[in-house]
Amino acid sequence: MRRPNGLARAAVRFKPASFAGTFVVLMMSALIVAACGILLETGLRASVPAERYAKAPVVAAADQYEYVVTGSGEDREKEPVPLPDTARVDAGLAAKAAAAPGAAAAVADFTFPVRAGDAPLTAHGWGSHAFTGTELTSGNAPRTGEVVLDAGAARAAEAGVGDTVAVQTAAGQQDFRVAGIAEAGAADTARAAGGDGGDSGGDGGGSGGAGSLAWFADSQAPALAGHPGKADAVAVLAKPGTDAGALADSVQKALAGSDVQVHTGDDRGAVEDPGLAYGKDILFGIGGPFGGVAAIVAVFTAAGTVALSVSQRAREFALLRAVGAAPGQIRRAVASEALVVAPLAGILGTLPGIGLAHWWFGQLQDRGAVPEAADLHVSGLPLLAAVGVGLLSALGAGWAAGRRPAKIKPGQALTEASMERTRPGVVRTVLGLAAVAGGATLTGVAASSTGDDAAGAALGVVMSFMLAVGLLGPLLARLFARLFGLPLRGAGPAAGLAAANSRTNARRLASAITPIALAMAFASTLVFMNTSENHAADEQLRAGVTADHVVTDPGGLPLDARAEAARAPGVDTAVGVLNTRVLVPVGSGEFTSLLGAATQGVTGSADELARVQDLDVREGSLDRLGAGRIAVDKTLASSADVGVGDRLPLYLPDGTKAGPEVVAVYGNGLGLGTVTMDRESLDGHVTSGFDSTLLVRGGDAASLAGLGEVTDAAGYATEKSLDAKLGAWSNNTMAAVLGGFAAVAAVNTLVMTVLDRRRELGTLRLVGSTRRQVMAMLRWEGALVSAVGVVLGSAIAAVTLIPMMNGLTGQGPYVPPLVYGSFVAAAGGLVLLAVTLPARAALRRWS
Repeated sequence: MRRPNGLARAAVRFKPASFAGTFVVLMMSALIVAACGILLETGLRASVPAERYAKAPVVAAADQYEYVVTGSGEDREKEPVPLPDTARVDAGLAAKAAAAPGAAAAVADFTFPVRAGDAPLTAHGWGSHAFTGTELTSGNAPRTGEVVLDAGAARAAEAGVGDTVAVQTAAGQQDFRVAGIAEAGAADTARAAGGDGGDSGGDGGGSGGAGSLAWFADSQAPALAGHPGKADAVAVLAKPGTDAGALADSVQKALAGSDVQVHTGDDRGAVEDPGLAYGKDILFGIGGPFGGVAAIVAVFTAAGTVALSVSQRAREFALLRAVGAAPGQIRRAVASEALVVAPLAGILGTLPGIGLAHWWFGQLQDRGAVPEAADLHVSGLPLLAAVGVGLLSALGAGWAAGRRPAKIKPGQALTEASMERTRPGVVRTVLGLAAVAGGATLTGVAASSTGDDAAGAALGVVMSFMLAVGLLGPLLARLFARLFGLPLRGAGPAAGLAAANSRTNARRLASAITPIALAMAFASTLVFMNTSENHAADEQLRAGVTADHVVTDPGGLPLDARAEAARAPGVDTAVGVLNTRVLVPVGSGEFTSLLGAATQGVTGSADELARVQDLDVREGSLDRLGAGRIAVDKTLASSADVGVGDRLPLYLPDGTKAGPEVVAVYGNGLGLGTVTMDRESLDGHVTSGFDSTLLVRGGDAASLAGLGEVTDAAGYATEKSLDAKLGAWSNNTMAAVLGGFAAVAAVNTLVMTVLDRRRELGTLRLVGSTRRQVMAMLRWEGALVSAVGVVLGSAIAAVTLIPMMNGLTGQGPYVPPLVYGSFVAAAGGLVLLAVTLPARAALRRWS
């Protein structure tokens, strides 16, 4: 008798159709796992080269993360969370760093937005010219009360050396004498073009804008930036011949006790580009949590396909047992088949996986989620993991599927190979019921939770119920076949035969239903989670903005915009709003996390705010809003377990700890901001001192046009909604990846099933059935498969979304009919194609 591995090679060689489906699914699973693994590794290793600090070998800066600490002792873990804004250091540390051995000089660096007339500019301290390459083309370095402009800013202000220009800063509007005109170094130009200080449309050499620059005296820059005594970082220059590492060590010792971090190499790039921290978080989220779910789905689907392939050859295994093959030989043959197919499929799958990772990474960069200067890291580790996951999945599924044909008696094996078992395995049934119980428990948890807790529990819900569908598939298939079989029997002979086939071959039906349900469940959950959040936010925003006019400017509004608007004819109320974020600790114990809460800092009294915004106050009053007193959205209040009169511990945008008192709880936070505080409480804790939005009641748009872009409340809500839809791209992409994979698996399974039925279809033709009748039967079976898959997938998505959305938004899920209809149509169309095309090919020989 042939050795088991010889049997495996012969099976693959002489019956390749039996293994083609397994090969495709294993290749697709490797593609998904490889792409997510590459993004995960990039999230862990991503860096950007230093531009502004390229000529400063050592940079000292504050830690730009806050940490969630859980556990203790050896189990103590610190999870970093990026700060919403820049944490700063004491500007006086520059003198200490300059005294370190090997240091030639140390410069306190400042970057902040200012406005000269209508043009937003990026401003720095003049001392930075020592490492940026900026040089004067005329005039002198600035002293207190003076400014140096680049050529574009000077032209926009129509000012030359010796002239006076009015500049708006965080410290207010002041007149500055133009001390000189400078040509910005490459580092400053790159930083300004990146958007610091306002509109990214400027080019530095024309009409002003974000590309235009201004420099102030180092002694005055901190106050103008709105952070007296604070610097963004300290850049340390080295004496000739001094090694960067040695200089870093000496600077670290000189600054000991100051809680600053010393950076060299590419770490300097992270200091000047805070977007890297958020980019790494996004990449880690895609490659980590989503990658884990994708890997589970890939393993689950690949295992199901391998099991189907093995079960389709039950007759062959029965014959082998009948002619004397030992149980161990059957098991080794199945394992050898996995070893023949899985490695090659995995290797071929990693190649498009690399391509998917490159595309995904590029899309994130195009949308500003990841810095342009960051590079994708591709190493052998995620590729090896992708191949290994596929191989282990194939081995495990093959072993499980081959257990019964290997251990039963030869005669019984032949009997079972000729008909399907009607009773499911005890172990499989028990595990399936356990998965149902777990899903039901998590549904209860999600229903009683709010915010991120509800979202976290919902992930467990969808995974538990999908596992239950996979394990209890034959039982569910038989149940639905009986349920849908009643109307099918009344639709003609072909439909009746389809219903009978479905009841008799429930396992075959289940193998086709499971991937359809998988695709429907995950695509619906991910897509409708976004539509539900966006719909709720849009409704709250439209209901919450009661102002007649909304004024915005991408570079920040002028400092006097509120006062100017208040003086406009017919204006009753004008309230300025600065949009930012704070970090709020939520949960407790091992489940503690830092939640980024959208925050609005408002300029105006509670009465004025009530005229332009309806926050839908549920508890307390906005009358006491002020220094040390805030209002919060009801969802955040529930997540943080606070109410009116309690103090809410939080971190301001730059990481400063605060514990303001909650004076009101309101309902429209998803649309307007989950935290509302007075504008002055944010002074000194944000980079930009300019309001983001101006809400005006009364007057007309023409009188406000000089302050910025003017729209009404509906137009402003639409604009915000478009921004939210852009942010939903990531979830939609994840839905496309998972749903697409599951759809391919579904098509693959259906094709395998139809091709395995060639003898059955031929028999139908021999007993007198016409080609049209056979195809009609298959179409009815396909309709049954798609209907059951859609129903199961939709039910899982509904059970997942209803408690999650109630926790996140206080409303039920919002499902756009056209989107849901497209999902249903796609499922039906895929099943129809996957059934009819191979069936036509199989029936050609019987024509």
